[in-house]
Amino acid sequence: MTDTHDIDYVTGFRDRLGLPGIVDVHTHFMPEQVLRKVWGYFDTAGPLVGNREWPITYRDEEQVRLKTLRGFGVRAFTSMIYPHKPDMAEWLNGWSADFAARTPDCLHTSTFYPEPGAPAYVRAALESGTRIFKLHIQVGDYDPGDPRLDEVWGLVQDAGVPVVTHCGSGPAAGTFTGPGPIETLLRRFPRLRLIIAHMGMPEYSEFLDLAETYDGLLFDTTMNFTDFTEAGEPFPAAELPRVRDLGDRILFGSDFPNIPYPYGHALFALERLDLGDDWLRAVCHDNAARVFALG
Repeated sequence: MTDTHDIDYVTGFRDRLGLPGIVDVHTHFMPEQVLRKVWGYFDTAGPLVGNREWPITYRDEEQVRLKTLRGFGVRAFTSMIYPHKPDMAEWLNGWSADFAARTPDCLHTSTFYPEPGAPAYVRAALESGTRIFKLHIQVGDYDPGDPRLDEVWGLVQDAGVPVVTHCGSGPAAGTFTGPGPIETLLRRFPRLRLIIAHMGMPEYSEFLDLAETYDGLLFDTTMNFTDFTEAGEPFPAAELPRVRDLGDRILFGSDFPNIPYPYGHALFALERLDLGDDWLRAVCHDNAARVFALG
């Protein structure tokens, strides 16, 4: 349940910055049976989470979780879904489309996987108005450059729809994680609007380098700079000037509800970077409002 001190901090944060709300581009809403399995994996402290203890702070029913986010003043959020095997993505997309239809403040989220049917269901998702895609290369264990995704990437690039991509090698490396596969993909599809989840943790510098070449590359701050992440995958202080300079290409993300600390700590972690109020306003609201035309 939500701590009143957490609500007070987040409310004060918004008030200090004069924000009309927070836009959180990395929140997880998914079918209950899938989410329960995800929570079950976190409970095992398995290798995909770096064998770390990872208590879920907001282990609540869906409507409670929605009330919690709205109580923090989050005006728009996502339903980050991702398949770990074939014949799963289209079903997840159907669930997510229904969730967005009954949840107006959720940005319609979709996903895909390297499989023969991917172009058809991605085309259908785009035609139905999806606002964002989510890929988890570590969990899915596939190469983003898989030839079965060539047509998909072309469709997504032409549509200009952003793709949140967990492609860094944290909290545990995968076969196809790291900047190499993403750089190869961007050479072929340079107009893609990829949002690098977790700032590319732990290959922070290498993904920042890619941003200097590809103007469409964005980042989300999911779990970055928090005490939990700094203890295992600290962000290099020497790169903070680049984070400041890329302030118009960084979007706030939380990983709610699957976070091992209160929601407000993610905002506090950004505030204590001391990169300025304008940077905070851009990251926590204005950049995403522009990307998703929220007004």
